Amino acid sequence: MPNKPTRRRDTTVLTTRFTETFNVKHPVVQGGMQWVGTAELAAAVSKGGGLGLITALTQSSPEGLVAEIKRCGELTDGPFGVNLTILPTIKPVPYDEYREAIVESGVRIVETAGSNPAPHMPYFTEHGVKVIHKCTSVRHAVKAQDAGVDAISIDGFECAGHPGEDDIPGLVLIPAAAEKITIPMLASGGLADGRGLAAALALGADGINMGTRFLCTQESPIHHSIKEAIVAASELDTELIFRTLRNTARVASNAASRETVAILDGGGEFGDVQHLVNGQRGRTVYESGDPEAGIWSVGMAQGLIRDIPSATDLVGRIVAEAEEIVTGRLSRILGRS
Repeated sequence: MPNKPTRRRDTTVLTTRFTETFNVKHPVVQGGMQWVGTAELAAAVSKGGGLGLITALTQSSPEGLVAEIKRCGELTDGPFGVNLTILPTIKPVPYDEYREAIVESGVRIVETAGSNPAPHMPYFTEHGVKVIHKCTSVRHAVKAQDAGVDAISIDGFECAGHPGEDDIPGLVLIPAAAEKITIPMLASGGLADGRGLAAALALGADGINMGTRFLCTQESPIHHSIKEAIVAASELDTELIFRTLRNTARVASNAASRETVAILDGGGEFGDVQHLVNGQRGRTVYESGDPEAGIWSVGMAQGLIRDIPSATDLVGRIVAEAEEIVTGRLSRILGRS
């Protein structure tokens, strides 16, 4: 059964263009998550054979990022990368300094998200850094491919955070992108177990990127009560905020998110909800364990999560489940058992 502890089979290997290009054992990536992508979580994923990601802007300075990268390297011998989300902000972020901190620390895998990665590609290419760009539409994936990135992470409507404005779920988005993308591609959004990995591979992806599922692991640096809230929630327990502002975000359903939706649907503007969506309130959720303390991101995949495992064990479990689906159930359907 999905999400039930199973014996890890370390001999299981699913070789894809992603694993070959990025030199990782398993085609499973931990998404970059603000306040969550720390050294402990990234290292645990990498120890399981997946690709863990430190979130650069979780660190308050480039110097802090250097220290976090060093700490991760002390926790794992496996490959890990850094997420660098590039977005317009009220307070300017020294992206060039963060970029230099990544390279000078010896990291050679970066996940970019948000804005067009093209301005950063010459620097990363010059220093031998492989870039995965996360996007929410086929047109943006093609644009990133043309800019020279090494892989695409295509994020479906089911995802936590920003799903874009096209509302295309993974079942359509993944194969649509696969028809246009010639470099390795990860499926993201709505994925939590081996069924999702097997399905993503069948749809044309070369691996999966998961945020919500890794949010709910032992090494995730959020309060245990929030992990329990994810386990207890269903796929129905999210809200889409900022729809009227054309900046849609999927977050947990609570009093703050429901009030935000009601105000904006009633003609309100951002200033009318700013007190509700303050980022510091969201961070308080993770620190205090109170799911009502503010807005916090979670995807529809929470409806598939039943436990809080080690991230290391989770990677192996997902791969073993996917192998069983491909060589077991599907093989029996084909009459080749």
